[in-house]
Amino acid sequence: MSKKCQDLDFWHWLYKNCSPSPSSVTAEFRIGGQRFIFTADPDNIKGKGENFTRDWQDFLGHGIFATDGEEWAASRQLLRPFFAQNRVRDLEVFEKHVQLLLYLINGQGQEIDISELFYGFTLDATTDFLLGRSVGSLGNPDSQFAQAFGEVQRIQYTRQRVGPFQRLVPSKNFWKGLKVMDSFIEPFVQDALNHSPEELDEKEAQSTSGSTWLQSVARFTRDRKVIRDQIVNILLAGRDTTAGTLSFLFKELSAHPDIYGKLRREILEKVGSRQAPTYDDLKNMPYLQHCISETLRIYPSVPFNLRLALKDTTLPKGGGHDGLSPVGVMKDTTVVYSTRHLHLNPSMYPAVSASSPPVLDFCPERWETWTPRPWQYLPFNGGPRICIGQQFALAEIGYTTVRIVQKFDRVEKYWGVGDDLVKSEIVMSPANGVKVGFFGDAG
Repeated sequence: MSKKCQDLDFWHWLYKNCSPSPSSVTAEFRIGGQRFIFTADPDNIKGKGENFTRDWQDFLGHGIFATDGEEWAASRQLLRPFFAQNRVRDLEVFEKHVQLLLYLINGQGQEIDISELFYGFTLDATTDFLLGRSVGSLGNPDSQFAQAFGEVQRIQYTRQRVGPFQRLVPSKNFWKGLKVMDSFIEPFVQDALNHSPEELDEKEAQSTSGSTWLQSVARFTRDRKVIRDQIVNILLAGRDTTAGTLSFLFKELSAHPDIYGKLRREILEKVGSRQAPTYDDLKNMPYLQHCISETLRIYPSVPFNLRLALKDTTLPKGGGHDGLSPVGVMKDTTVVYSTRHLHLNPSMYPAVSASSPPVLDFCPERWETWTPRPWQYLPFNGGPRICIGQQFALAEIGYTTVRIVQKFDRVEKYWGVGDDLVKSEIVMSPANGVKVGFFGDAG
C-alpha cells in the first residue's frame, strides 16, 4: 500500500539534489537568504540543539514543548509524577470512554470514520485523566474546540514551514481559533484556582486516588497563563498523537485481515472476549506490541521537527565530498530533522528478503527478528527530551486496541485509491480519515 506524502517526496528530492553525496541524508538549502540544514542522520539527530520557542509561543505559550533550559526543566518536573508507572498502570480511566467508543462503532458493518471517533475518544480520556473530568466530545463532530484546535495547528505548521516569510501567512483564523481554545480551557483554569493551595493539599490527602494533574499545577502556580499553556501542551500530546496512531493502526488492520485475525487470536488467548486487560496483560502480548511498533515506525506521530542553533557549533555528519565529515552550523541556523525519513531510510534495514520486507510494507513480524540501533527509531524522541508520556500513550493505544479487537470479529476497509494520503502537519494524521466497517459484535 502506498503511503503518499508530499513532505516525504520533498525530503527524497532534497537529499538527491542538495546533499554532498548520494548516500548522505544531510543537505543544505537557503530560503529567503536564510540557511537551513535538513537531516535524517541518526548522529545529527542525537546531537540536536535547542527547541524553537519564539515561533510557538502564540499557540503553546511557555509549556513544555515550547521552552528550553530551566523553564523546560521545571515543566518536565511538574509533569513527571503523573506519568509514573503506578498511575499509568491504572487503566480504568479509559474503560468508560472505550465503552462509548464501542457503542458508536456498532459492529453491523456500516461505514464509519474511525479516525474521527478516535480524536474524540482521546480528547475525552486525556481531559478525564489529567484535568479531572471529560469534556464529552466523543460522538460530537461539531465540537468547536476540536475544529479550532485543528485549524490553529494547521496554520502554525504553515507558519513554521515558510520560516522568514511567516508574516505573509493569513492569520485571521489562527487568532479566531486561539480565542475558541482559550474559552474552552478557561473553565478548567478557574475551577483549579477556586481552591487555595492549602485546600488542594487537603483534597489530595483525603483522596484515595490523589490529586489531578491540574490540581498539582494550581498548587505550583496561581498564574492563569502558565496553567493555560501547560493545558494546551498536554492536550496536543494527549489527543492528537494517540488518535493519529490508533487511526493508522486500524487503517492498516483493515487492509490486512490476516494481521487482524492473528492479533485477535493472541488477544482472545490472553484475556478472552470480555475481560478488560491489565497493564501486565498488554505487556505480555508480543504481537500487539509489534503491531503498535510497526505503526509508529511507518507513521511517527511527529514526522519532522526543527531546532535553532543558539551559538556556532557543528553537526557530526553532512560535510565534505562524501557527507561523512562534520558540517559547520552558524548561530541562528535552522536545523530540520525528519523522524519519518529516518524510519523509512532503506539503508537502516537489512536487504529485502522473506524475513525482511520492504520498508514501506506494514509487517509486524519484522519486529521478531529486527531491532533498530540506538537513534534509528524515535517515535517518542530521545535523550533528555524523550516523551515522558510514552508509557501512558502506549497503554492507551494498547488498551483501546484490545477492547475493539476483542469485540469485533473483523474490520473491512471502505477507503480506496487516493485515501492512503497522510497529512504531515505538527502531528501526522490520515488526510481523508479512515473509513471502515466492523463486523461480528461479540456481545
